[in-house]
Amino acid sequence: MIKKDLIVCSENLIDSVLTAATNVHKELGPGLFESVYESAMMIELAEMGINAQNQAEISAFYKGQNLGIGFRADIIVEKSLLLELKSVDILTDVHLAQVITYLKLLKYKRGFLLNFNCTLMKDGIKRISI
Repeated sequence: MIKKDLIVCSENLIDSVLTAATNVHKELGPGLFESVYESAMMIELAEMGINAQNQAEISAFYKGQNLGIGFRADIIVEKSLLLELKSVDILTDVHLAQVITYLKLLKYKRGFLLNFNCTLMKDGIKRISI
């Protein structure tokens, strides 16, 4: 059951974003820094006419008080979808926990953990929903 207070993105947007990630991976391949893939994703998304913000601030709160900037999301797409980019040998539980925490703070239903350090991009895609 979807919580009513969570922001949900469309499946069409998800398809477009995953196409963008695949295009970037086809062009650049594995083994580069996350920042390179982030910049390339921003270019790809812009060319597709998709609004995205990189290094977006995510505030954290404690007992109702804003702690200031808590985190930075790699990419937020259309103010409804979180993308956390990695370039690692193996995605770990810590990577998953990071995305879940960001989703909760943003009140987003869905995000993707995208690991560009794979031979095939499809093997580096982890869909996360809360």
